[in-house]
Amino acid sequence: MIHAQFDPTARQQLTIAAVEAKTRKDLSWQQIADTTGLSVAFVTAALLGQHPLPKDAAHAVGEVLGLDEDAVLLLQTVPMRGSIDGGIPTDPTIYRFYEMLQVYGTTLKALVHEQFGDGIISAINFKLDVQKVADPDGGERAMITLDGKYLPTKPF
Repeated sequence: MIHAQFDPTARQQLTIAAVEAKTRKDLSWQQIADTTGLSVAFVTAALLGQHPLPKDAAHAVGEVLGLDEDAVLLLQTVPMRGSIDGGIPTDPTIYRFYEMLQVYGTTLKALVHEQFGDGIISAINFKLDVQKVADPDGGERAMITLDGKYLPTKPF
């Protein structure tokens, strides 16, 4: 049976424990995802509290990170999504981007830092592309490319 959470506290604590275990074991998000057969973005988002994992994937992640059975069960629950506090846009299109960042913002941050180090993706030296592409299942999809120069943080 699928269960849902209505208080993000337990999942936030699990996220802290999972990230600490990942760091302690010196694992990449990709290495963790490889144990599940799911995409790195999805598994990262799940471990950052934004998605439930299927039972087999939750057990695989629990094993690689050394999480207990309660944590493995919690990974399977539908979380209270949204990882960024603040005001909510009212325009429907902008709201959907806001929703995407609520769900995937911490995942993008984790993956960018893991691949590039401490720094930012420039919004000045930046390219954006939006294309309408056919959906193999019928209809259309929006393909959005965000292409920004990586700027490392420089100690001073």
